Amino acid sequence: DGVGGGCGRRRERRAARGGGCAYRENARSSLPGAAGSLIAGGARAVRVFPLVLGVGKHAREDLPLLLTSIRADQPEVVLELLPTAGEDERLIALMADIALQ
Repeated sequence: DGVGGGCGRRRERRAARGGGCAYRENARSSLPGAAGSLIAGGARAVRVFPLVLGVGKHAREDLPLLLTSIRADQPEVVLELLPTAGEDERLIALMADIALQ
């Protein structure tokens, strides 16, 4: 189930708002591809939530470059890069709770 299962649950809960998943490695869908699908479906704003725990090169350098590329192709669309999952205090607290169970 893993990440793909999480995307399925997210789709069920947010179907009215639209959304999608993109993968860096072993790609089912790339970020430009997922954003392109949302935009083709009428999205005028895309929020990118990196599901990584650390702020490594990918989150710090690669994702901003990808967003710059998408912005160049779709200047009318608002793209927002959110902090990584690992920077969200709610997730950190949840992981600590799980570890202590």
